[in-house]
Amino acid sequence: MTRNLSVEPPRVGNTLAELRQLRALSLDELSRLAGVSKSMLSQIERNQANPTVAVVWRLANALGVPLGQLLDGERPALPAITTVAGHATPSLRSPDGKCELRILGPIELAGQFEWYELTVQPGGRLESEAHEPGSREHLTVLGEGSLEVRSGTDVSTLQANETARYVVDVPHSISNPTSALVRALMVVVHAS
Repeated sequence: MTRNLSVEPPRVGNTLAELRQLRALSLDELSRLAGVSKSMLSQIERNQANPTVAVVWRLANALGVPLGQLLDGERPALPAITTVAGHATPSLRSPDGKCELRILGPIELAGQFEWYELTVQPGGRLESEAHEPGSREHLTVLGEGSLEVRSGTDVSTLQANETARYVVDVPHSISNPTSALVRALMVVVHAS
């Protein structure tokens, strides 16, 4: 009798991340439901830690799925429509606190194609290091106001309802030179 034993333990990270997102749960919310620390959940989702059976059992119960679904890496069936509550949409802030990026795209597209709602307070500046060669951003000012876009040494001022498309494989920034709050949609397309 031959046994087919895998040398490596099952990786539950991708399945866990997909199930958490399908249920519109933040890491904090799943942490509370399952009784597993947020840092451990983050490590599991990034496949940097392999959870114990007890942890997988708690996660499966919190998500309402069979234990085997997490262990086998079964891809969950996608519903025709999923919604994410506003409070469950993750966001990032610039070091000065004047820029907020609400992450609108799903985690499985991160590093390929990403989109954000960008809010920039007066005087705010969002600075970024160069992305991989060939990457581009697309920025559209929504409603009122204007934003200044820098890509390397090139500068352009974007007015209400205008879109800028620019390379981001160089240091780049977005700033608000006005005295009003400005909202924009930002799409990042990473080179393949």
